[in-house]
Amino acid sequence: MILITLGTISFPFDRAILWIKILLDRQAIVEPVFIQYGSSDISLLGAHPLVTAESMITSERLIKLVDSSRLVISHAGQGSTRLLASRGVPFVLLPRLKRYGEHVDDHQLWFAEAVAKYGIKNFVSLDELAQAILQPPPHFKGQLFGNPKLTDYLLRQYPPEASISLMT
Repeated sequence: MILITLGTISFPFDRAILWIKILLDRQAIVEPVFIQYGSSDISLLGAHPLVTAESMITSERLIKLVDSSRLVISHAGQGSTRLLASRGVPFVLLPRLKRYGEHVDDHQLWFAEAVAKYGIKNFVSLDELAQAILQPPPHFKGQLFGNPKLTDYLLRQYPPEASISLMT
């Protein structure tokens, strides 16, 4: 199975849906596909027999789907990337791009390019994505984001009780 997770923000990621449709039509994808599509328009996929699609899923279900997938194609969100890296699964990133109205800026592209040094592939062309489906990357082995999350760091630097005393 191929898992595609497009995130939950309010911006549609219709380019990803179009690409999946094209790859299904070309028979580059010939196995079941689960798409977590957020606010994207999946009408192009209709009732395709290989596709199961849900707008939102729980974290627990996402982890089960990740662990049972041959390949995960994910938007280049930092949280999703962190999860996929921690599970050690084969995955690639498909960054949302500003020019298509998929996000407010190109921070997903910049992030995807930054984590490429760890061997994480990202694609901005349909042909590259098709090749990744035919020849997925190996299971991710390594550590990504060894440092604490920003929120954890800020809470250590500025504990909630300190901010209360600053306000009085």
